[in-house]
Amino acid sequence: MISKRLEEAINAQINAEMWSAYLYLSMSAYCHEAGLPGMANWFEVQFKEEQDHAQIFFNYLVSRGGRVTLKAIDAVETEWESPLAAFENTYAHEQKVTALINNIMSIAVEEKDYAAQSRLQWFVDEQVEEEETAQTMIQKLRLIGDNGYGLYNLDNELAARTYTQASPLAGE
Repeated sequence: MISKRLEEAINAQINAEMWSAYLYLSMSAYCHEAGLPGMANWFEVQFKEEQDHAQIFFNYLVSRGGRVTLKAIDAVETEWESPLAAFENTYAHEQKVTALINNIMSIAVEEKDYAAQSRLQWFVDEQVEEEETAQTMIQKLRLIGDNGYGLYNLDNELAARTYTQASPLAGE
């Protein structure tokens, strides 16, 4: 059985993951409108991964006898000044998600919930990757600057990204 405090934190995280998915879908729409289908694809893959993350938390809560409580998802941004601004927003957002995951992990540690700690470790590791990827995209876009050919090449590179299920745990 999961504690009420951990149950509430995980429910909040399910909402945060769905909000993240919605944000990335909005960024995809922005990129489509800007004529950057590769970047739109990159954000669509992120959208699907965030949905997987929400499902993993959902399944975990159910498996531990917790009650899932879904709440409304707040509105997200729909406009960015540039692809660089969208990726800077991505990085800032991923840092917030990292803090949320770390907070849940702290609760699990305080409550000596080893099962939760085990499941959360995957998310801790995933956030390192998410932040690093966003930083890399920012660095690339800064190097490209106003070079249209560079942006074209990066967009083509991102078009090749494919979706793979975020975790083998998602289907449980």
